[in-house]
Amino acid sequence: MKFRRSERLIDMTNYLLDHPRQLVPLTFFAERYSSAKSSISEDLAIVKETFEQRGIGTLQTVPGAAGGVKFFVKVSREEAEPFINELCQLIGNPERLLPGGYLYLTDILGDPQVVQKAGRIIASAYADTKIDVVMTVATKGIPLAYAVASQLNAPVVIVRRDSKVTEGPTVSINYVSGSAKRIQTMVLSKRSMKQDSRVLIVDDFMKAGGTVMGMISMLEEFNAHLAGIAVLVEAEKIQERLVDEYLSLVQLSDVDVKDKKISVHEGNYFNIWRR
Repeated sequence: MKFRRSERLIDMTNYLLDHPRQLVPLTFFAERYSSAKSSISEDLAIVKETFEQRGIGTLQTVPGAAGGVKFFVKVSREEAEPFINELCQLIGNPERLLPGGYLYLTDILGDPQVVQKAGRIIASAYADTKIDVVMTVATKGIPLAYAVASQLNAPVVIVRRDSKVTEGPTVSINYVSGSAKRIQTMVLSKRSMKQDSRVLIVDDFMKAGGTVMGMISMLEEFNAHLAGIAVLVEAEKIQERLVDEYLSLVQLSDVDVKDKKISVHEGNYFNIWRR
């Protein structure tokens, strides 16, 4: 069956978006559309130009007989900034205040559109970084971790507070909670990661960073390497931050329970654009 160029472009675009960071040989598209490689190359040039102009991503060409193209998500600042500002407004709603100064974020983390956009923006920051695994801790950070992983074509590893019989043999470590200063435990299945994996840690909220430090300690048990740390929201007024280098979309600067005010602003994400 012969495809028209418009049909090829639509199907090709959809395939590349569904298979980020995966090498797709030109022969695959040539056979898929019963078209010459020269025509496929012209189509890919159109897709690449449109992706870059619209701030969707870019195509990397891999030369050689076994070569092809890879799609990498790249979110433009023009797209990221309005979303992060909207996120600040959502989180700054006083109705989110809970007893003890906590914030209700479950609705945000349960909104597929919000989580997918946040995942694309975070993944964009690591588009040029080798990522083998995305790691998070149960439970609220899981949707965000999967959204990021889907754009990086990487599996998700979930660190738990207690072991499950379905996990098989596990590795268990103790760590100190950064804010509460309590000794806590986290466990991870021995089958979760290969040796020397490069791991991106993703979480929904970070105070002092004790949980993140626990996950970093867990990486040592697997001889894995930290590739980055990304959080949706970070608390600003922390006396002792245990983590220095990380990426945040939103920064929570103050919570006034008495007057029911929440002060939020952009996190450090846009520092990337200034490098």
